[in-house]
Amino acid sequence: MKHTKLRDLEVARIGLGAMGMSHGYTGSGTDDAESIATLHRALELGVTLIDTAEIYGPYINEELVGQALKGRRDQVVLATKFGLVAHGGAGPWNLDSSPVNIRTAVEGSLKRLGTDRIDLYYQHRVDPGTPIEDVAGALAELVEQGKIRAIGLSEAGPETIRRAHAVHPVTAVQSEYSLWTRGVEERVLPVLRELGIGLVPYSPLGRGFLTGQIRSTGHFAKDDFRYGNPRFTGENFQANLRIADGVQAVATEAGATAAQVALAWVLAQGDDIVPIPGTKRVHRVEENTAADALHLTGEQLARLSALPPAAGDTHNEAGLAMLER
Repeated sequence: MKHTKLRDLEVARIGLGAMGMSHGYTGSGTDDAESIATLHRALELGVTLIDTAEIYGPYINEELVGQALKGRRDQVVLATKFGLVAHGGAGPWNLDSSPVNIRTAVEGSLKRLGTDRIDLYYQHRVDPGTPIEDVAGALAELVEQGKIRAIGLSEAGPETIRRAHAVHPVTAVQSEYSLWTRGVEERVLPVLRELGIGLVPYSPLGRGFLTGQIRSTGHFAKDDFRYGNPRFTGENFQANLRIADGVQAVATEAGATAAQVALAWVLAQGDDIVPIPGTKRVHRVEENTAADALHLTGEQLARLSALPPAAGDTHNEAGLAMLER
């Protein structure tokens, strides 16, 4: 697989998001053996960037990744996130990026991951209660201590990115980005390129929708992120099927799968972009990583870029409130 750099971190062009192995989707956490096999297969295929977070589970996804990476730690660029667990008492799904919480969080993540350093440590969501300068300062101290190698932000807006970067260089910003979620293009991506910061798109397959395999939603469990999600309900869902159909049309032409086409489109948007499609299945990681070798014509890329915008918001109201775009 081809490689690129997120500032100073060299990584393969396609990474792996581990969240769905333990959290967020129908069937998550039901087959750890297959999830570990998927992580191992990803490494065999050349994947280097592995992404997790303390909130996934919470905690159990980091434990799973740590178990899978025993004896293989030096093969990966390991990324995890803090800030959605308030360790001082409020617990999971409460914003807390105070320096004291960061120091507590990193020790827990290091232990669960079975490592002495985290390669890329993200603030999971911007905490309006803690100045971003304080966050970046605390992370800079962890870099000096050797506990983390690089810092990242997730779903941060331009001003937050600039302010954090002024304290300590930001290596990557993680944000949802795909053919049906393109909000970062107008305001965020230009700032990242000005400052030399990489973009790490999560959900580059539209939470599975762009694979063309989701034609109904009745099978979603109630703890599935997509259950009740505006894009996966009612008229929005029906309208969005035309986007999946447009991707499939190009895939048929290209002799590829819809997932590979959706990922190839993301890759074509710049060498500073490293998507992290998530899966818990070996055959899916094989399919996804093959997108690195897929060449789409300029005409095919233009047709994909011209697909209609998705109907419905990416998150429910509570989730949207945590996004800075």
